[in-house]
This record gives sequence, structure tokens and C-alpha cells, in this order.
Amino acid sequence: MEKMRMESVDMTEKNIEKIESLFPNCITEGIDKDGSIRKVINFDVLKQLLTKDLIDNDESYEISRVGKKKAILASNRPIRKTLRPIKEKSVNWNTTQNLYIEGDNFEALKIIQESYLHKIKLIYIDPPYNTGKNYFYKNDFSIDSNEYDEEAGFIDDNGERLASNPVGSARFHSSWLSMMYQRLLLARNLLTEDGILVCAIDENEVFSLGMILKEIFGEGSYDHVCVSVVHNPRGQQGKNFSYINEYAIFVFPKSIKAIADKVISNDDISWSPLRNWGSESERKDARNCFYPIIVKDNKIIGFGDVSPDDYHPTQTVQDNDTFYVYPIDRQGIERKWRYARQTVENVWSMLRPKKIDSGYDIELGKNFGVHKTIWDEKKYDANEYGSKLVSSLIPGGGFSFPKSLYTVLDTVYAATADDKNAIIMDFFSGSGTTAHAVMKLNAVDGGNRKFIMIQLPEDLNDAASRPGLDSRLKSNIQSTIKYLESKGAALTICSIGEERIKKAGESLLQEYTQNKDLDVGFRVFRIDNSNMTDVYYTVDEYSQDLLSHLESNIKPDRNDLDLLFSCLLEWGLPLSLPYNSEEIEGYMVHNYNNGDLVACFDENIPDSVIKYIAKQQPLRAVFRDSSFESSPSKINVGEIFKSLAPDTRVRVI
Repeated sequence: MEKMRMESVDMTEKNIEKIESLFPNCITEGIDKDGSIRKVINFDVLKQLLTKDLIDNDESYEISRVGKKKAILASNRPIRKTLRPIKEKSVNWNTTQNLYIEGDNFEALKIIQESYLHKIKLIYIDPPYNTGKNYFYKNDFSIDSNEYDEEAGFIDDNGERLASNPVGSARFHSSWLSMMYQRLLLARNLLTEDGILVCAIDENEVFSLGMILKEIFGEGSYDHVCVSVVHNPRGQQGKNFSYINEYAIFVFPKSIKAIADKVISNDDISWSPLRNWGSESERKDARNCFYPIIVKDNKIIGFGDVSPDDYHPTQTVQDNDTFYVYPIDRQGIERKWRYARQTVENVWSMLRPKKIDSGYDIELGKNFGVHKTIWDEKKYDANEYGSKLVSSLIPGGGFSFPKSLYTVLDTVYAATADDKNAIIMDFFSGSGTTAHAVMKLNAVDGGNRKFIMIQLPEDLNDAASRPGLDSRLKSNIQSTIKYLESKGAALTICSIGEERIKKAGESLLQEYTQNKDLDVGFRVFRIDNSNMTDVYYTVDEYSQDLLSHLESNIKPDRNDLDLLFSCLLEWGLPLSLPYNSEEIEGYMVHNYNNGDLVACFDENIPDSVIKYIAKQQPLRAVFRDSSFESSPSKINVGEIFKSLAPDTRVRVI
């Protein structure tokens, strides 16, 4: 009977398998550290297969930096970590399909590789910006100059400097780039074939991040678009320029139409994208582009007739509660609409009013323009729709200028308008804006999108006591700490995110009463060491007393749920599916997703219970190694499954 691995997947082995399928003659054998034979790649053969010319040098177009090779090795290396379910912190544990993971995102991405391989439609991340000013993240990723010189090869074995003029500022970027590089390597594996990555960033690393994204995703297969998000300027932030922009780098497959078309708001300002502004757009020609748009109760209800002559009113006309909106600009000059009356009528069936806050958005069909690369509407402002929104849900808010809800919501819409069952991941989830945006969009359009949030549980007291902390932010953090203490919650960033998602969900259920099935829950998991005991004793260290401690290979503080979800991870099953547990003859049997996996972790399980499980013919079955009294009992289990459920894969932990 096969034993489970109980560690994350070895990405090096997976990559070798992929290369072997394409270039089998590149595969040879090597000797591992323990003396065993394993598959390795003959890189000289591989290099020559991938070029028409004789390779005579190692130069290539790439972004090179200190720690790059180490980052690649780290991303491939398996870890002995797992996810432990935390039911008491979860919301709607039994029914929700959303996940919240507490822990280092690099470890989390490794752990979920099998379960979410090619299943994530959108990855949206807002990583630390390498500014050294945000006290919730390790945002200053500079490394010691001597450490940099050694890793870069500027110092020889005797401590002598090999280069008289080493790179000056590169060390301030290398560590940050390595941190991002290894996470993005893992994240790429999780995207669907039409999946999209969006990375928010500021001017400090936008150019270097763009380079590594092109390296990881490739320029030939993916488009890399930089969107500028404009914020309301507040004071002078620089000596020569005041920064009011941040950037969102969109990465998506070149071969498909990945981004949904623009959603245009129904207010005075946001008619702009529908109107032509140039002098050539005045009323001189194209009469079919001067029709009125009829609005009633804040909804577009139709389109009026084109005037038979050159007359048009100079302003919007109101008839009781109905408005006739003409293409008039703010100076009263009539401009033609971008789209002719016939074009609009052809896609009228695609128009669908959607309530968002106090106004309505109108989803225009695919004939109506795409997103522009500058997002300058007021709703993208981080203070108005970020800080104030979080503070309205959690006293203090605890964050300095979190993302505007609508910056993320519009991104999620753009990526998933055609896939309302998509999975969206954010592995720098912070205050939980991405989760909030996913739930709100589902409430608006009836979707069933799922989110996976990952966040390091950084200590709030540590953040509040750091020297040089802005007094306003410090006060906010302290207010948040008091609020979390009153709730009995852990004083970490994760608690802020979890509480924000919970409060946002409650608010959405009250606002969108028609959407009774809206999923506003989430299952909480925490990264921890393996459920399995670690044994490092040599033969001469064994004693009679020691044997009593080796009776079980499971750590004593782990329960059935811990073991069940670790098995799901190894077998590549998603963590959001329903399951039930029932007691059979005094033994607890867990059935995950109606037979995807059935497990019993009790000891000395009788044949009658084994037969009960086998008769259900699950796809997979798992037991503890100590579930059987002896080796013959273990062999007998295999025979029972061969007889009653020959297609079931049976393993032990």
C-alpha cells in the first residue's frame, strides 16, 4: 500500500518531466546525495536543440541580479509544511467556497501547487513597494553592501575586492526582485490557460518588475500592459514632481480576448467615454451620431430619434422623471456620440443596468471600446474609497491608503466578466480589498466567483512601536488594536483582513437582499509544520524509552481535520468543497465531496468498517499506518478494496 509524501510538490521533478516529454534525448542519469540514481538534464544538449547555430557564448537578453539563481532553487525545493484548518475563525465553514490562508505567501504557494494547478483565473497582487516607509511589510529590501559584494562575486575567498567600482544601487533592488521572482514563478503555475496576472506597483520598482514579468511569462506568449491609476494629489511628495500615479501591470495571453470591455458609468462626468471631444466632432456630419439617450429613474431605457434638422437643444432636457441626454460637453458645445444610433440598437440586448452604490453602471457590449491605460476617475482614489471604506468597517482601519475598492473591483470585472465562477487569488491580501471586491461584484451581477486570500500574520504591536512611524498611522493602528482586543482576536494583520471581509459580507447581504445565495464566508487555514513527526535518531541512539515515543508518526496535537486537509493537498483536491463525517461502529469516517476522498484516521479499524468504506467505491481512500494491528491486517485491507472497489486508490499516512 502506497504511503503519502506529506510535503509540497518537488517543482524540479515536475519541470524535468515537462522537458522529458518534449526533448527525451536531453534526459540522462545522475547520482543524488544519498547515492540513489535520479533523472537529470543534459543542458548542453538542450541548449543546442533550441538553437540553429553553434552556441559559443553564454550572453543572453535578461535581467541579471544577485540572488536570482538562489530564488529559482528556492521556488523548486519542496517544503514539509501543511495547512491546518481553523474553524473557529472561519465564517460559514460548511458552505463557503472562499479561502483565507494565514502564513508566508511563498510557503502557501508551494503548498497549494497541486490543488490549484491551472485553476486560478485571476491573480491580483499589491505587493510591498520597496519604499522603506510602509511599516506593515518588510518594505525596505536593501541588503548589506558587504553581503551584496560577496554574493555578486566582487569579494574573493580571501576577502579581497575583485572590482574597484561595484554596482552602487543594485543591492537595494536585488533582494526585492528575488522575493517577487520566486513567488511569481510559483504563481504562474496556478493560472488557467486564459488566466490573468495583475500586479500593482509604484514608480520605485515598476520598470524592474516589468522586466521580470516578461522574463517569467515571455513576450511572445503574453501581453504586458501597464495601466496608470491616478490618485487625488495631496501635498508635495517629491522635490521636482509630486507623485499621484501608481501602476497596475496586466499580464494576459496574447492569443485570446482576455479583458472584458469597458463598463461606463451613468453620471454627468462619466458620459465622457461615449462622446467624441475633438473639433471635428461638432455637428457637421454623421447625423446618426447625435441621437438623445433616454434615462428614467437612473436607468437607460432607450434611445430617442435623431432630429430631422440641424436643431438640437443646448442642454440635457428633463420631462418629469425622464431625461433626454444629448452629446453636449461641459462648455455647451454639441459633440457627436462615438457610436451611431444603428450600432447602439444592434447591441441593445447587451445593455444591462447594474446598481453600484448610489448610481448605475451600464455594461456595454463588445462593440463599445476597451479599457484605456489611464484610470483617472474619482472612484479609484485610495483615500476616498480605500482608507475611509476600511475605517468604516474597522475602527482605525490599521492601514495607510489601502487600495480603492473600485480599483480592484474593475480589475476583477475586466478579467472575469465572462467567467462568473472564476477563482481569484491575492497573496498579498492586506486589508482584504480583493475579497471585498469579489463579493461585491458577485452581489451586483449574480456571479459565483471564489477568492483565495493569503497574508502573513504580522504583529500589530510590533508595527505600532517601530521608530519613525507616522503619528497618524500609529494612532490608527492603536485604535484597531483596541477594537480587535474587544473581539478577542489575534493582534495581527490577518485579523484586520478577516474582520473586514466579515463586516463587508454582512453589509452586502443587507444591501443586496435579492441575492440570498451570496457567498460571504471563508474557510481559514494556517500554515504550520508537517503533521508528521520528525525522527532523526541514529541506531545507537535508540533505547527502550525512546520506542514509546515512536509509536505514532502523527504529532500529538493534530486532529482528524488536520490530517484530512493535508491529504487533500497532496492529492491535489481543492480545499473549498463540502464534506461530511459520520461515526460507523464507533469509528469516524470522513467523506470529502461525495466520494472524492474517504478517510478514517482511527486505530485498529475492523474489517467491517473497511468494507463499509470500500462499498462506497470512493475515488481515493486514506488511513493511518497505525490503523491496522499488523502487516497481515494491512494486506487484508488491500484485498478488500481489490474485491469491492478495484478502482479506488488507497494510501496510508
